[in-house]
Amino acid sequence: MYTAFASVYDRLMADVDYPTWARFYHTLMEKYGIPRSGKVCECACGTGSITIQLSKMGYQMTGVDLSPDMLFEASQKARKTGAMIPFVKQDMRSLHLHRQMDAVLCTNDGLNYLKDSAELTDFFRAVWVAVKEGGGLFLDLSTPYKLENVLGDHFIGDETEEIAYLWQNRFNRAHGYVDLNLAIFVRQQDETYQRIGEHQRQYAHSAQRITDLLEAVGFTDVCLFADKKLQAPSPHELRWFIAARKPMADETPTMGERMTEV
Repeated sequence: MYTAFASVYDRLMADVDYPTWARFYHTLMEKYGIPRSGKVCECACGTGSITIQLSKMGYQMTGVDLSPDMLFEASQKARKTGAMIPFVKQDMRSLHLHRQMDAVLCTNDGLNYLKDSAELTDFFRAVWVAVKEGGGLFLDLSTPYKLENVLGDHFIGDETEEIAYLWQNRFNRAHGYVDLNLAIFVRQQDETYQRIGEHQRQYAHSAQRITDLLEAVGFTDVCLFADKKLQAPSPHELRWFIAARKPMADETPTMGERMTEV
């Protein structure tokens, strides 16, 4: 996953408003008391679009991803902006950082690539170790409604002068995942096309499952938000944002604010 695809990813995602995405993460971190100069690790950082935006805001960013090709694109982009951001190849399920963070993020559907409660728990436990007491975990993911009804069994295609793609999805209702199959055609200088094939699988996770697993690890003040809004999500929300806090050692453990609006 994400090999040759990494070289065209940003062109395919050119219409995504990453500055607004990053500003909402800033809003959540500010609400949870994360300092603007704090140390923040972004898991599933991809080509670093959100990482770089948060670095511009003053956060000391580290980017983590499983794909060396995506990390190469991220490091090139960061270098062009003058940002000094370490990008590290790691599996976020076994996240291991040389220093504790004020916050860990998991962005842009990173959680949807974890297939079950065991893998989610592995990630949450790794974050628990990686983040300071009083620090936070902040993430976003595509909702089950989006995976089944928007992506679902749909075909999508588009074309520009430089690139075209065919995107075929298959939703498995019995096991709660969607297979994403892309054929991408990139125009070359000699007017031929390079074909890039990409297959991904994303898993649907309920909000209740996520909050139960977070609280089982020890996180408190777990809250669910609509897509880039400080309000409770609608039943047909396409993206959830979730925030949680690692309590201080001297705090009495509580069940937190279970998936409520702050």
